[in-house]
Amino acid sequence: MERIALYPGSFDPVTNGHMDILRQALALADKVVVAIGIHPGKTPLFSFEERVDLIRKAARTEFSEADADRLEVISFSGLVIDAARDHGAACLVRGLRDGTDLDFEMQMAGMNGTLQPDINTVFLPASPQVRHITATLVRQIAKMGGEISAFVPEPVAEPLRLRSGAGV
Repeated sequence: MERIALYPGSFDPVTNGHMDILRQALALADKVVVAIGIHPGKTPLFSFEERVDLIRKAARTEFSEADADRLEVISFSGLVIDAARDHGAACLVRGLRDGTDLDFEMQMAGMNGTLQPDINTVFLPASPQVRHITATLVRQIAKMGGEISAFVPEPVAEPLRLRSGAGV
């Protein structure tokens, strides 16, 4: 039986932190579904289609072809647990940077476990070299013209600079 993990997030933009957690998830699952949350009240920097493209390009750059082929990228707008069930996931993957993340994620795992007891949440610790990276801070640095190449995969850096106005 194929082990499927669902890794939800906004991925706006995909960062080296996301790629770190994705690498770890690929070591645990046969297939990882990257689930991009679409929220009507939020205006992302990159469209859904752009985020899919950036994730796929980053995966082709960061991972082997075989590992990149084990990824699927989808959108979801409802409950993450419903997206996991709809895609046959046995677990949700959540990255942890610090204790604040753990407190929040434990609450979410408890709620999701009550809603769908047969889907577990797996917490993966961010590697020390990427623990400080957040997409929000990366967007802010890019908008102010700062150097972002240490925070995002190579295929993401230039589109982020251009979209933020720093590459103009």
